[in-house]
Amino acid sequence: MSLPFASSPRSSVGIEWELQLVDADSGDLRQAAPSVLDGVAGPDGRPHPHVHPELLLNTVEVVSGVNRTVGGAGADLAGAIEDLRPVTEALRIELASAGTHPFARPAYQRVTDKERYATLIDRTRWWGRQMLLYGVHVHVGVEDRAKVLPLIGALLTRFAHLQSLAASSPFWGGEDTGYASNRAMMFQQLPTAGVPYQFSRWGDLEAYVEDMTRTGVIDTFSELRWDIRPSPALGTIEVRVCDAATNLQEVLAVSALTHCLVEHYSARLDAGETLPTVPPWFVAENKWRSARYGMDAILILDDAGEEELVTDTVTRMLDELAPVAERLGCVAELGDVRRILDDGASYQRQLRVAERSGLDGVVASMVAEMRAGHPL
Repeated sequence: MSLPFASSPRSSVGIEWELQLVDADSGDLRQAAPSVLDGVAGPDGRPHPHVHPELLLNTVEVVSGVNRTVGGAGADLAGAIEDLRPVTEALRIELASAGTHPFARPAYQRVTDKERYATLIDRTRWWGRQMLLYGVHVHVGVEDRAKVLPLIGALLTRFAHLQSLAASSPFWGGEDTGYASNRAMMFQQLPTAGVPYQFSRWGDLEAYVEDMTRTGVIDTFSELRWDIRPSPALGTIEVRVCDAATNLQEVLAVSALTHCLVEHYSARLDAGETLPTVPPWFVAENKWRSARYGMDAILILDDAGEEELVTDTVTRMLDELAPVAERLGCVAELGDVRRILDDGASYQRQLRVAERSGLDGVVASMVAEMRAGHPL
């Protein structure tokens, strides 16, 4: 099976952010996406270009266009949220986000009426109905297909660091799970989700997709829901490992780090270097450690098994990536990663709020951070 990879400007960037529709009175989720989407549609009924439906009716997704900078993508997201506000406020709905909702029950959520979603739920049954999850996806343009698989291999040496920084799902169905990112553990239960395979040749990926299609596992490439995957139709690498952030500042901080990592490794390929990789068993272990311990995770750095506290590694990464951020125009956004290192990740804030004010307080804090646009 041929898998063409579209032409894309090098290190262009786009961001997708899944938002929760929260009842302004109860704090629970509202199954109101059709009304919200209709409300932001154009006068001719055309869908809003930056607001999309998602799997569940309690969710809308705001998406940027193709941008040169993370700041430009952020402006698209902010504009979409501004367009949503009059519609949601009229319905007494608040916008919020995190990797999960702290107390909503999966059994009560309704699925969007689309064939692809119905097929997913029919195949995955109970696990599919547990996908009460929210993420941020970052697309980075790659100008040469030959770079894609080496770049993904290198990103897998640092993807768990991104997951720790973005971890925002400590609660599930009203319980403290003990995980920084319970979303990470839940989402990988889908049969084509989780850590990607590490293919050495594009032809191996094409053979895999052909096998999966022929045997009925997938119908389209988009049904491979890996933490990092090529997006052949867009000509990008899509990093999907991050929990949804509660605020735009943290969305852009983690997106800037992702953007810089891809460009950093791309430049190393241009210089004739062989990019770093780690064995699949270390990748899987890092994913689990990151999900469990978040900012306190000690992660495996390389194929020799060297280990380091995630915050120490990220501190060094920020210094190393500073010239890349200058080139990409995201110095301020990358700098906000230091705020996460200093002040803690979203899951840590949520746990502190829950201790003081319970899970209703956590929802209120999520709503407040969405409105403020930064951590509180």
